[in-house]
Amino acid sequence: MTKAEIERFFARLQAQTPEPRGELNWTNPYTLLVAVTLSAQATDVGVNKATEKLFQKVSTPAQMLALGEAGLKDHIKTIGLFNSKAKNVIKMADILVREHGGEVPRERAALEALPGVGRKTANVVLNIAFGEPTIAVDTHLFRVSNRTGLAPGKTPLAVETKLEKKTPKHYLLHAHHWLILHGRYVCKARKPDCPVCVVSDLCKYKAKTVAA
Repeated sequence: MTKAEIERFFARLQAQTPEPRGELNWTNPYTLLVAVTLSAQATDVGVNKATEKLFQKVSTPAQMLALGEAGLKDHIKTIGLFNSKAKNVIKMADILVREHGGEVPRERAALEALPGVGRKTANVVLNIAFGEPTIAVDTHLFRVSNRTGLAPGKTPLAVETKLEKKTPKHYLLHAHHWLILHGRYVCKARKPDCPVCVVSDLCKYKAKTVAA
């Protein structure tokens, strides 16, 4: 896409959803970190159901340690890979208490050093909790970037790097939210809903769907 097309692409997504939000429920940076960690290979809806009661009891790493691994498993057993996730969340809570005074660090390296936290999770926390203009590449964003020609790349990191370079600065803060929501509800994996897409004319996808 050209610079002008990219500007129009994001302008339209912004007009459609001026203040996009992530769909995970959270109350503070720590519960956001836990929710994003639990969301790997799980739906946001499923995670929200599991954390509804959990976050009524737990809002700090110290409270998570008091709950314990067995207690945590009781809350998240409906989520995929809950055994390994519970281990990571408890280890993470221990590190946060011992090394960070119970606070979620604002530095990428410190976040990625936590058990179960990869680059995508760190980017989500930096963006949503701390207002950093990061790009968190999930399967939806990866698909949209490649399918539309916005920022094609063979790896999530390649897509992230391209998007950081190509996205106009005034759209960077919300860019990953717009792209994720677009991929989740319009530019879907099996059959994109091209007839209702606000950026269809800018998109380079050749096999566009037509209205029934």
